[in-house]
Amino acid sequence: MTSFYDFKATTLTGQEAAMEQYKGKVVLVVNTASKCGLTPQYKGLQELYDTYKDQGLVILGFPCNQFGKQEPGSADQISEFCEINYGVEFPMFGKIDVNGKDTHPVFEYLKDELPGTLGKKIKWNFTKFLVGKDGQPIKRFAPTTKPEDIKKHIEKALAA
Repeated sequence: MTSFYDFKATTLTGQEAAMEQYKGKVVLVVNTASKCGLTPQYKGLQELYDTYKDQGLVILGFPCNQFGKQEPGSADQISEFCEINYGVEFPMFGKIDVNGKDTHPVFEYLKDELPGTLGKKIKWNFTKFLVGKDGQPIKRFAPTTKPEDIKKHIEKALAA
């Protein structure tokens, strides 16, 4: 059976990272963008990370430029933007596609496991997927779901 831990992705700094390094943790995967109306969610995501990282939560940000070209920057620009504007300390990955023929395997898997309103498509930036400690996806959240509204789901997953 496939799990989240079977995949790899390239970090914003160009390093290959295996998802298996997050084994035993609760993972929140988010497709992000720096020039989106939902970009202020970075603040809420960082607050979730600060609150729960010591209990086993990790948030993984995957920049995507597929929605309104709202993530046009280079890896360095994205990193600088996230750090300066929102103090982002959680892991960020290189820019990817979340829909279409070049969809990153992490998102292909998550969309297969947890289809949304548009079926196996991502609707917009800041779609979120909660993955349990066992590497199995638990719940998908809409782009407009505020990070603070996910707290109870994170707490339940951390307690499992």
